[in-house]
Amino acid sequence: MAINQDDLRNAARRSNQQAFITKRANQRTAFLCHSHLDRELALGLQTLLREHGFDLYIDWQDMTMPKIPNAETATKLRNRIAMSDWFLFLATSNSMTSKWCPWELGYADGNKSNTNIAVIPTRDQQSTHGSEYMQVYRHIDIASGGGLGMFDAASSRGVLLKSL
Repeated sequence: MAINQDDLRNAARRSNQQAFITKRANQRTAFLCHSHLDRELALGLQTLLREHGFDLYIDWQDMTMPKIPNAETATKLRNRIAMSDWFLFLATSNSMTSKWCPWELGYADGNKSNTNIAVIPTRDQQSTHGSEYMQVYRHIDIASGGGLGMFDAASSRGVLLKSL
């Protein structure tokens, strides 16, 4: 299955009404790989993950990032990916055709354990987004009882590893 993009948009609207939570000790951190064309979806995911105790880093919220992407951008992204507990890839038609997203995923794959990389497949009115090669990673989806869950990559049925 996949997370409905309309659900992420609805969560994004909730994010505008919530105060941002300051990072707590031992709070899980995640780097979000996504297309900047999917800002609303990224905000929605940030809201959902915040509700599950994650601090989600989104690069365009970082005021220290260069305005125009360059070598410094790549260095900062590498550092953020390394510092975060998790690397999450928001799979949309935009991220699948992005120049930066595959680079970020490749960097994470070479520098993080696969148990700390997850794909968030999404679906819109026409299709579900994610590529064959992304099936080697865990994925985050809606759990059968509601809420978000982390599912094993090795199972085609999606074995719930844990609720987030």
